[in-house]
Amino acid sequence: MLQSMRPPLAGFFAGSNPTPPIHLGTRYDTSGNFLLEPGNTVVSHLVSGSPSEAVVLAVRDQMLAMPDADRLAFTPVSSLHMTLFQGIIEYRRRLPYWPHDVPLDTSIDAMTRLYLERLKGFKGFGPFNIKVVEIVPTGLTVAGATDEDVRIMAAWRDALAVPFGYRHPDHDSYVFHITFAYQVQRLADDRAAAWQQLFDDSLALFARQAPVIEIKAPAFCSFRDMEHFEELQVLG
Repeated sequence: MLQSMRPPLAGFFAGSNPTPPIHLGTRYDTSGNFLLEPGNTVVSHLVSGSPSEAVVLAVRDQMLAMPDADRLAFTPVSSLHMTLFQGIIEYRRRLPYWPHDVPLDTSIDAMTRLYLERLKGFKGFGPFNIKVVEIVPTGLTVAGATDEDVRIMAAWRDALAVPFGYRHPDHDSYVFHITFAYQVQRLADDRAAAWQQLFDDSLALFARQAPVIEIKAPAFCSFRDMEHFEELQVLG
């Protein structure tokens, strides 16, 4: 079954990817508890109470109901967001993930204050819409809903690279996503068909009921862990 799976899914199963999940031990532990990992970021939260949020939560609930969902550490509903531009984070104190003109040992809180200053008057490029293009065990892969939305999102990222002082290696190829969970343990190969069926059904549900996912304006946020992203400054 793994051989017939869509490529994005195969990496979540033990047979095709026996390596431990990348953030296990720093972002969360083997019991699924989230650990202190402070940083900042630019995200668009879901619009609370919107019709599209209801569909997102319905799909999340179906994932939670899977018998092997205990292999995933789910984040709170209130934390659901799409990252537009990655800020700095405690366990990524190295170039090019940090501004070259700021010492690598600068505290996270000081970096957040610095970025709040740098982002004063930041205009942005206006609103954009997103759609779901793939579903994996950790959440939704999304993209601009139209070619124009794709262009606007890229313009936002290019502009944000200036105050943040860096461009990650995947700046132009970054895969936008809405995280539901982090993988604590790889899924068993014999569960692949059930998960793929869930995702196929969920993609059809989005196409019917939520072809566009409603999101709030991008905001610069701080966080202590993956459970809450505090909006400090709405951009644009």
